[in-house]
Amino acid sequence: MACRVTKRGKAILSGALHPQYVAVARTMTAFIDDQIIAAPLDIDGEENLAAYIDDDSACVVVQNPDFFGRVRDFTALGEAVHEKGGLLVVVCTEPLALGLVKSPGDMGADIFAGEGQSLGVGLNFGGPALGLFAIREALVRQMPGRLCGQTVDAEGQRGFVLTLSTREQHIRREKATSNICTNSGLCALAFSIHLALLGDDGLDRLARLNHQSAVRLADRLTSIKGVSLASDTFFNEFTLRLPKSAADVVEALAYKGILAGVPVSRLLLEPEDEAADDLLLVAVTETASQDDMDRLYDGLAEVLGWATP
Repeated sequence: MACRVTKRGKAILSGALHPQYVAVARTMTAFIDDQIIAAPLDIDGEENLAAYIDDDSACVVVQNPDFFGRVRDFTALGEAVHEKGGLLVVVCTEPLALGLVKSPGDMGADIFAGEGQSLGVGLNFGGPALGLFAIREALVRQMPGRLCGQTVDAEGQRGFVLTLSTREQHIRREKATSNICTNSGLCALAFSIHLALLGDDGLDRLARLNHQSAVRLADRLTSIKGVSLASDTFFNEFTLRLPKSAADVVEALAYKGILAGVPVSRLLLEPEDEAADDLLLVAVTETASQDDMDRLYDGLAEVLGWATP
C-alpha cells in the first residue's frame, strides 16, 4: 500500500520488528520490484532508522512494543520519513498496550497494523485470529480491505453496508487493492464485545495491571545472579539476558512443569544471530498469578545454580 501511494519501491524494516514478519515481507515481494531493506537485529535498541531514509523510501516499518518488548516513541522518526515524502507504518501485536502507551496516530503513523487476538479471542490451536488495521483518512481509498459504513434504509432505519468496495475486488482480482478469502467475523465480534465490556477505564486498568505485574516479576528475576534485563523499557513483555543458553534453561524448566518463556533464538531465521542465544522473552498478563511468578523465580534460580534467599 505504501509503495502504491508514494509510487516508490523501497520499504525500510526495523531490526526490532519480529524476524518472521520480515521473512514474510521478503516472500511477498520476492517477485515484484518492491525492495525490502531490513536493518540488522536490534538487540540493544540503538538502531538509527533515519539514516536509511532517502528519496526512494516508500515507508519505514516499526513495531511498538517491539520484538524485544521495548516501548518506543517514534514521533521523531515519523517526522524524518515525512520530510522525505514517505510513510510511517507502526505494528502492534499487543493491543492492550494501547491502554497506556502513546498511540501510533499521536506518533505520526500513517498506517497501523496489529493483532487483536489477545482481547477476547482464544488461541484456537494457532488460529484463526483477527487483524487490526487503521490509516489516515487521506489514504482511505488506498486501504486494502472492505469498510463497513453506517447508513439508513428506505424506511429510515439504521443499517450497515460495505462502502468503498470496488468491483475489482470481486471480478478483477489482479487489479484489486485486496483479496479477502476468509471470514474472521466471529473473532472480530468477540474482540468487539470484549473491548466494549472493558470500556476506556477497564482497558486502562487492565493495561496497568499487566505492566505492574511485569515490572514486579522483572525486578525479582533480575535479582538472580547472572540475570539482567535487556529491555530498557517494556509493557507486559520483556527480554532477559541469562548466563547460559536460554533454550537450555527453558527446556530444564519445562521438565519442572514451568513455562519460562520463549528463547529469542527460537524465533530467529538467520543463523548468524548467535548474540541472541542467551536472550529469553518473558510475558506477564493478568492471567499470571503470584504463585506462577514465585514458581518461575524459584525454578530459574535453581536451574542457574543460585540458591534463593
